[in-house]
Amino acid sequence: MTRVAREVGTDGKLGGQAEVPDVAGTWKDLTDNVNFMASNLTGQVRNIAEVATAIATGDFQRRYVDVRGEILQLKETLHDGRAVAFVRG
Repeated sequence: MTRVAREVGTDGKLGGQAEVPDVAGTWKDLTDNVNFMASNLTGQVRNIAEVATAIATGDFQRRYVDVRGEILQLKETLHDGRAVAFVRG
């Protein structure tokens, strides 16, 4: 789990999953929750990257699927008319 936390949280390597063989109880719950968190963050960041790339290439139709929290603030900033006007020049 330390590896996943470092890869996703510090190194920016998305998609990592913790693998703890023969784990049960609280440790299994913790492992599952770390994997869920990493997967959720990975999905949101990849979605933001796809939309930012689309905007940078002039495709202003691309929209986000499911973002929450601070990632939602980033989405709203990218979809703000001023950000689109800046990209269009």
